Amino acid sequence: MFIDSIKIKVKSGDGGKGCMSVYRDKYTRFGIPDGGDGGKGADIIVRAQKNLHTLLDFQFHREFRGSHGGHGSSKQQKGKDILPVIIRVPCGTIIHDAATGCLLRDLKEDGEELLVARGGKGGLGSRHKGVLAALEPGEEKNILLDLKIIADIGLVGFPNAGKSTLITALTSAHSKVAAYPFTTKFPVLGVVQSEDDSFVIADIPGLIEGSSEGKGLGDKFLRHVERTKVLVHIIDMSGTDGRDPIEDYKIINQELRQYNLELSHKKQIVVVNKMDLEQSSKNLESFRKVMRKKIYPISALKGDGVSELAVVLLKTLRKSNED
Repeated sequence: MFIDSIKIKVKSGDGGKGCMSVYRDKYTRFGIPDGGDGGKGADIIVRAQKNLHTLLDFQFHREFRGSHGGHGSSKQQKGKDILPVIIRVPCGTIIHDAATGCLLRDLKEDGEELLVARGGKGGLGSRHKGVLAALEPGEEKNILLDLKIIADIGLVGFPNAGKSTLITALTSAHSKVAAYPFTTKFPVLGVVQSEDDSFVIADIPGLIEGSSEGKGLGDKFLRHVERTKVLVHIIDMSGTDGRDPIEDYKIINQELRQYNLELSHKKQIVVVNKMDLEQSSKNLESFRKVMRKKIYPISALKGDGVSELAVVLLKTLRKSNED
């Protein structure tokens, strides 16, 4: 299961109580206040971690509480300060305050963190001129975790266009493959390795007409290509199920524009798949007449053209990084 949006509750620790204590001995007539201060309660911190890829862990664990600070004691002994509670999330997690909708932080880099609830300060002990000060309670709030996966390249296209087969051929990721639409139910990340470099590629579940408006959960899938640097548009050139490759190309680009205009400005590589099938060559002739961009014919199933495509993707990505 892939979870990319969830609400959790956080409550930092209260400060510890200050101690009311007076030191007396046979030489001290009135006594000396010596009560120690209370310790600080635990902070709640959200930290990005690169080896996490989903918010699934929060499905059954949605409440996080920090421990209270230690209480002060006599002889001016301060209560124990409590270490923070660390909530680990995938890189690319956006944090909002659930009550106000305010954006708190976009955690893009590994190790980047945000203090979401500050632990309360401990109360002052009687050593401060014999006057106690009340402890501070910890902060309590609901926050929204919203994940947009971070990948260098995103695969887009209609269901059953061969995206899952291609990412399996390119990487060690194994996205489920079958001859029916909507096989991929959630984004899949894979790493393409070359002799001197590597890049991350994301298999986005198949889009359909109306995806930008939420049809077929398309709006939830499209969000995951917003961070990519390059889009690879996979088109089924065989015309499976009576589809028209030219119309498929136009519809997907229209959905990208309607969802976010910036997506239409991303570098896009057009890949025509299933060239091992008989009808594909004829359809490709018609497709070339209306297509102004360079086309990369492949058969992801048989591996034809896949190695060459990997080289093109790496070169395109390097050029994109230089711009």
